[in-house]
Amino acid sequence: MSSDPSKTTGQLHSTKGSMKETLGTMTGQQNLQQTGKEERAQGDAEYNQARAQGYAEGTKDRAGGVKDSVLGSITGDKTQQTQGNMRQDKGEAQQDVNRKL
Repeated sequence: MSSDPSKTTGQLHSTKGSMKETLGTMTGQQNLQQTGKEERAQGDAEYNQARAQGYAEGTKDRAGGVKDSVLGSITGDKTQQTQGNMRQDKGEAQQDVNRKL
């Protein structure tokens, strides 16, 4: 796996591992079955790590947006307030996409 986790790569390895595992089970090849199980587990772990990272980034954007919005409101800087609201919305959307079901 690369240094940056990816949901796409994680899903790919999880699916590929499941297929190997199933094929190994159907053909009685325990080595293929075990290899598939391990690849699926690694893919699931990468997917979950990427999702957690995305959620954390969303939390950071959301909090920064709230800060900017409040500061803009206090100082009367409508541009800063609007940008803060947009950043907060972006962070909230990123949290929603990466939230565990």
